[in-house]
Amino acid sequence: MSRFKIPESVLVVVHTAALDVLLIRRADADEFWQSVTGSKDTPDEDFRATAVREVAEETGIHALTSQLRDWQLENIYSIYPQWRHRYAPGVLQNREHLFSLQVPANTPVVLSPREHTAYQWLPYHAAARACFSPSNAEAILMLPRFCP
Repeated sequence: MSRFKIPESVLVVVHTAALDVLLIRRADADEFWQSVTGSKDTPDEDFRATAVREVAEETGIHALTSQLRDWQLENIYSIYPQWRHRYAPGVLQNREHLFSLQVPANTPVVLSPREHTAYQWLPYHAAARACFSPSNAEAILMLPRFCP
């Protein structure tokens, strides 16, 4: 495996049927609340597999690939300067594939302390306001379009 992160990732909006959204606070940036995110481990890793792995690693929630809703949307965004060192020299943008995962209310969350220090469930409008990333906030606001 390369020592650099692959600039292809997933964003998974974890939510309840009532559209309460799970946000997790980054360990390396205490003011940054976000949805589950993470990069592919290998270039040929499927986005669904990446999403299932990241949800389990970051929240302790074990989902099946069939439980994910693939939004068939991607964001391309500039990598924040403080994290560019994790990517190969000259890599400035990341491609992020969007998913959602509906879970029952009161689903237990077990954080990876290496990555996140706290979590909260918020109504989706409040969750969007709490996100540091504009693309994450936009995805959360689109949640009602993708929920049955």
